Amino acid sequence: MNSKDKISLHNSFFIETYGCQMNLYDSELVTSILIDAGYSKAESLDSADIVLLNTCAVREHAEKRVMGRITVLKQWKKQRNGRKIGVLGCVAQVSGNQILKQNPFVDFIAGPDTYRNLPQMISDINHTSSINILLNSGENYSGIEPIRAKGVTGWLAIMRGCNNFCTYCIVPYTRGRERSRPAHEIIDELKSMADKGIKDVTLLGQNVNSYSHGKTDFTSILYQASKVEGILRIRFLTSHPKDISDSLLHLMAENKKICSHLHLPLQAGSDKILKAMTRGYTLEHYLEIIEKARSLMPDLSLSTDIIVGFPGETQEDFKRTYNAMKEVRFDDAFTYRFSPRTGTAAAKMKNQIPEKIIMERLDSIIKLQRQISLERRKTFIGSYIDVIPETTSKHSEAEWIGNTEWNFPVVFPKGNYVAGELVTVKITELKGMTLRGVPISN
Repeated sequence: MNSKDKISLHNSFFIETYGCQMNLYDSELVTSILIDAGYSKAESLDSADIVLLNTCAVREHAEKRVMGRITVLKQWKKQRNGRKIGVLGCVAQVSGNQILKQNPFVDFIAGPDTYRNLPQMISDINHTSSINILLNSGENYSGIEPIRAKGVTGWLAIMRGCNNFCTYCIVPYTRGRERSRPAHEIIDELKSMADKGIKDVTLLGQNVNSYSHGKTDFTSILYQASKVEGILRIRFLTSHPKDISDSLLHLMAENKKICSHLHLPLQAGSDKILKAMTRGYTLEHYLEIIEKARSLMPDLSLSTDIIVGFPGETQEDFKRTYNAMKEVRFDDAFTYRFSPRTGTAAAKMKNQIPEKIIMERLDSIIKLQRQISLERRKTFIGSYIDVIPETTSKHSEAEWIGNTEWNFPVVFPKGNYVAGELVTVKITELKGMTLRGVPISN
């Protein structure tokens, strides 16, 4: 279909994105697909003819938020004839039929592998809802470059899907098996990002360091990416401990463009729980990775994911997690209560932990991590740090807020500096969890 011949530009769309960085990237892909088909991007929900909810199903809370939002949008649809509601992403993939049954006013459902079909789906809608939740199609959206918001940072998906089937995780059921993009496509997209003024890029994958295409592994694609002119910093999310290689750690230590920051989910400090999660490593193995990484990069910043309340987790198991966090001293940790997801093995396990106990444990590790993060940040006071200014501070038009290679924000006076240039900042104080300083030079 030549969509541009059939679609008038007043058919505008607005995307609301929930969840992870991959969803942010996918919303940019959808924007590109729809604009190429003749649709226009609305500046706000009120001015849109079509609203798209790009959803996340990893946590129960995220899915409930989406379901609640769909109910609210029923009134939005009634306010003007011809408005349409579409639900995309992981919730669409696992709960599409349920969504349409409970909310018959929803017009279309599209899973993560079906976005190329969106223009046709929207064009075909009359009075009948449609659903397209194809999975394991091998789709990696070759030939489509996302339309990104203007700025100096950007996401770049180098692979999609996951083969690990951790017992708590819904991702393999919503995004399918791993498939990696060809290296030349990734580098071409990265060069295009550089041409548009993007300076700080995060390479994305559900299990990014298992990237493999032909003879190119993750270390190789990371090295190739670091050679692209105009890009100042390269990051990556999310790594799996079982796939961390010595070659990757050495490249990070030797290559100044690759940020000295590693997000490495631990999930639990108990080997019993790690085995029940089918994570594929022990705490000892995880700690060996951290020791090796820090020996190569003494200034390494570490962040992690932690789940408490996994089925069968005893108080002793929880203490092992708590003590592991004290030993490693992560710069940041994303902490979660166990969220049973229908279709996963963990949802059917016996010995589910009472909510009261889960929340007590969660509160305990949140307090611990807050204290460690505060102490880690304080060590930067008085030091000189290279910062890339990104956006105006929310609290003052006269200040920039920018990012460091360690992935934490710094606020400093704007002066004559512009977004995207590298500025050396002397850190003078810590307010809350945000470092503040004064610029020294470019």
